Amino acid sequence: MSAKLVLLAALAALASAVPRPDHPPVYHAPHPTYKQPGMPFDFSYAVRDPYSGNDYAHAQTSDGHITSGSYSVALPDGRTEIVEFTADHDNGYVANVAYEGEASYPAPAPYHPPPSYHAPAPSYPPPPPHPHQ
Repeated sequence: MSAKLVLLAALAALASAVPRPDHPPVYHAPHPTYKQPGMPFDFSYAVRDPYSGNDYAHAQTSDGHITSGSYSVALPDGRTEIVEFTADHDNGYVANVAYEGEASYPAPAPYHPPPSYHAPAPSYPPPPPHPHQ
């Protein structure tokens, strides 16, 4: 088969694959799925480490149909963000976000340029006299 014939066949295949305006693509609705109930669960954890500054918690429970819970985190500005939520198949994820405390921003430290270090110029002994001088 000649190279021209292969090129012509490839271009014909490409042109036939491009959707034409008179034949717009057809999208089908997803197939209905059976919503199986989830498994009930209940968990929680919390971390409070003054050394690293980590302070957060999470608690969540579900009866298999509705999941609810909360999580919180200490923010760098001193406030605590608290999120309470519910989630189910009918309403999706619904959250209520609240903040406790007052945000505070410390004054920036005054700028002090880093010290500059200048090494003294090396001192070398004078060169020996030239033998022809």
